[in-house]
Amino acid sequence: MERDTSNASGCSSAGMDAMKVTVDIDCTPEEARRFMGLPDLSSVHAIYLAKMERMIDDGITAENVETMVRAWSPMGDAGMAVWRQMFEQMSGTAKR
Repeated sequence: MERDTSNASGCSSAGMDAMKVTVDIDCTPEEARRFMGLPDLSSVHAIYLAKMERMIDDGITAENVETMVRAWSPMGDAGMAVWRQMFEQMSGTAKR
């Protein structure tokens, strides 16, 4: 008994290569966010920008930078060590 290799349209898929399809969508970032069901974070973004502007106006200190990097670091102290090492290497103060 021979196995049927045809798909729903009746075309045989035996020996056929896969088809690549590209779709271009022209939309704004807001339209894309809504289409993908992502939350609107514009209010959070506004708060973040206001905080950053306040830090710049008050003067950025080493403590501010450390606090900011800690917030961005997903691995806590181990992540901070990676950041510290990267900055030391970039500034030429790395221990040899």
